[in-house]
Amino acid sequence: QVQLVESGGGLVQAGGSLRLSCAASGNIFSANYMGWYRQAPGKQRELVAAITSGVTTNYADSVKGRFTISRDNAKNTMYLQMNSLKPEDTAVYYCTVHIIITGYWGQGTQVTVSS
Repeated sequence: QVQLVESGGGLVQAGGSLRLSCAASGNIFSANYMGWYRQAPGKQRELVAAITSGVTTNYADSVKGRFTISRDNAKNTMYLQMNSLKPEDTAVYYCTVHIIITGYWGQGTQVTVSS
């Protein structure tokens, strides 16, 4: 069983930066998929960034060049560095970890970007 806790969200002005953290209670070294998703009011949850097989990263077109996903296996933590934030980045951000066929989700952290 893995529990995930996100932190680092908050209110920031457009152009600012935030770093989200996703701390796992268990060992996530063997995770085959790790990712960040977001859900804005009235919209479906969407992929923001992901790491597959511990190496390959992919990003939504809307965040490419601005966001960076990373992981620290020693700390059992995943990060999302978000730069040049825009009002349209406002959403609840969720982290997820998949180990073999089981997926785990955090409770989400709110990111609000003011114009």
